[in-house]
Amino acid sequence: MSTMTAPRLRTRKPTGIVPWPKILIEGEEKAGKSWLAAQFTGSKPTGQAYWLELGEDTADEYASVPGADYLLIEHNGTYRDILGQIEAVHAEAKRAAAAKEPPVVLVVDSISLLWRMLVNWTHERARRSPQGQRKLRQDPDAEIKPTMNLWNDAYERWANVMYLVRTMPGIVVLLARGKEVAAVDGNGDPIPNTKDWRVEGHKSLAYDATVWVRLRRGQDPQVIGARSLKFEVPRDGKPMALPDFNIEQLVFGLMGCSVHTQPRVTPELTGDLAQRWLPKVQNAAKGGLDELKKLWTEASADEELSREEIRVVRAAIERQAAELKNPEQLSDPTGDAARLRAAAAEQDAAAEDVLEEPRLDDEFAAA
Repeated sequence: MSTMTAPRLRTRKPTGIVPWPKILIEGEEKAGKSWLAAQFTGSKPTGQAYWLELGEDTADEYASVPGADYLLIEHNGTYRDILGQIEAVHAEAKRAAAAKEPPVVLVVDSISLLWRMLVNWTHERARRSPQGQRKLRQDPDAEIKPTMNLWNDAYERWANVMYLVRTMPGIVVLLARGKEVAAVDGNGDPIPNTKDWRVEGHKSLAYDATVWVRLRRGQDPQVIGARSLKFEVPRDGKPMALPDFNIEQLVFGLMGCSVHTQPRVTPELTGDLAQRWLPKVQNAAKGGLDELKKLWTEASADEELSREEIRVVRAAIERQAAELKNPEQLSDPTGDAARLRAAAAEQDAAAEDVLEEPRLDDEFAAA
């Protein structure tokens, strides 16, 4: 009778080091969000700053802000390219942290328009669906509501970006649009003489931020919430006003961050080790079949991978190899995955009238 060996417990003493923050700065138009971010990019305690412009057109001009010093990230406007550029900044931030260099800074202007892009993508997919096409043929002006499986795809893409933001071993500044709107009740009807505030973005945005700052024209900047032991936002529901606010003072003053005490790099969360190999497979495919063969051998020799994980990696390599050999078969509309997706869409169609747009508030082998 065999006995299972219990895993060895691994522990360490907490360091008390303050992690680099992920700062959400939202507010009205022309309130100074981009100006503050540009000013911070030249902060002496920080390292290289990168500016990711999404749907805005001010990044070149804001390089003239006193103290601004950043590199503008180029992308082609597609989700895949945007995600790839964020991954590249993430990798550079890890390298800088390992070398004990000042923290990398990433500014995203604006994160609201990233979510808007995904919302537009979701609605367009709904209009292209068989159900959507049938309705539009009957009425070209018909309202087409995306089904839940389409919203789940949009959220998955959003979550991929925000995971990189949360685990970035550097400072991230997320700029978002916020505005005062009419308050509504549970039925969606306006509440007379009552105003509410809405931040444009996925409803999980505030949870992913370490500090939440609001800017309004003619008012002092306000800290809506903060996850910090160095300073505390009053718990009476009122924001904390910060006259003469700047991001450097927030990070290295109020929050107590220091370039002399690098925080620990957060390990990547993966359901299994095979997940970490899938990006390697995609990169190897760019080098052709020879690179895929090398990766096949490397994965097979990795003692950390289980047999099942090795099979997953091999299947991914086989898929990439088949695509290289037969590019016309990249997408098979009659395949099992396509049929399952179509079946799911049919099932969700019955519930589509109760769905709403999410809001922030609420045979390849080694040769």
